[in-house]
Amino acid sequence: QMQLMESGGGLVQPGGSLRLSCSASERVLSTDAMAWYRQAPGKERELVARKRGGRDPEYASSVQDRFTISRDNAKNMVYLQMTGLKPEDTAVYYCYVRESGSEYWGRGTQVTVSS
Repeated sequence: QMQLMESGGGLVQPGGSLRLSCSASERVLSTDAMAWYRQAPGKERELVARKRGGRDPEYASSVQDRFTISRDNAKNMVYLQMTGLKPEDTAVYYCYVRESGSEYWGRGTQVTVSS
């Protein structure tokens, strides 16, 4: 069973940047979906960004123009470059992969935006 491991979270001041990384334990095909979700305290988990096959990436409106998702299929990695961070971006960020109809989640990495 595929395992996903996130890294790169931490504490950052408003306006700062972070880069999250997610490593998959198995090969992820370029046609499979890789995505980042987040869950803030007391809120439901929400899609942040998704990259599927050769399609353009998709972003939540709240992060459009601030976050960038990218993939390195050769390394089975997906990244989330976050800039212009705001306190409302504070959440646990989860890596997600859908492969051959199965869904996999990482354990999450905490991102805290605070002065």
